[in-house]
Amino acid sequence: MTRLAILADIHGNLPALQAVLADLEPFAVDHVVVAGDVVNWGPHSAAVMEMVTAAGWAVIRGNNEYYLLEYATPRMPPAWQEYVLLPWLKRQLAGRWHAVIAGWPDTLCLRFPDGPPIRVVHGSPRHNAQPIYAISPEAEVAALLAEVEENTVIAAHTHLPLDRRFGRWRVLNPGSVGVPLDGAPGGRHLARYLLLEAAAGDWRAEFRAVPFDLGPLLAEFERQGFLDECGVTGQLVIQEFVQARLRISPFMAWRAACRPDAPVTPALLAEFATIDPWAYTPAAYHLNR
Repeated sequence: MTRLAILADIHGNLPALQAVLADLEPFAVDHVVVAGDVVNWGPHSAAVMEMVTAAGWAVIRGNNEYYLLEYATPRMPPAWQEYVLLPWLKRQLAGRWHAVIAGWPDTLCLRFPDGPPIRVVHGSPRHNAQPIYAISPEAEVAALLAEVEENTVIAAHTHLPLDRRFGRWRVLNPGSVGVPLDGAPGGRHLARYLLLEAAAGDWRAEFRAVPFDLGPLLAEFERQGFLDECGVTGQLVIQEFVQARLRISPFMAWRAACRPDAPVTPALLAEFATIDPWAYTPAAYHLNR
């Protein structure tokens, strides 16, 4: 009976990954699969890469791996010039990690003998930053999956757990190990992952939620001088970790709608703090309000 652990969106959060590994130990899984976004956001990208590669897990690239690979190359989109996290990320992963990530695939097909084949993507089969939500219209998702032969699909990117059928496809999302976006219900930050067990020709899913201590992560941000280097964006990143809520995306949406020509300054962030962020937050993230 095959048992798999599916992780995603670790985002350089070593304390969360360590908590997941401790929780995972009694289950004696046959394989661990990581559905992208191992790096960036958190301050431990190199340490997380060390753990993931040493363990020999199967890993695909997410959009944050592409930030590393495409930054400062002719392929880089012009909009990335504003992404102040990218120089910081590149320094974190200087050396061999760039070459390791460059060799990862963008998608995987898992084929175990006692469970149906599984397609693993980060966002959707069409783009690593294209989300599939619980509230996504069935016809829209079915169109995204039209060329996927496998009936079971693992997706990530949204940081929200999911188990839903869209036509003939069952889409599962383990949620995020490193940056949960559920509002820290009960005041607890919960690293999320998924156990799959082959049973009766299908996969039995168990969603796991593991408390972790945010303190070491915040201390490492401070040690690295993250706020000094990344400014307003750095403050929003730390707010996402602390609040377990989207912050950068609502800020960018509000700025585009209300202050399109304003530079990103502490004063602009202070103005953003006075508005209702839910008006600029996608509906899928209106959880545990």
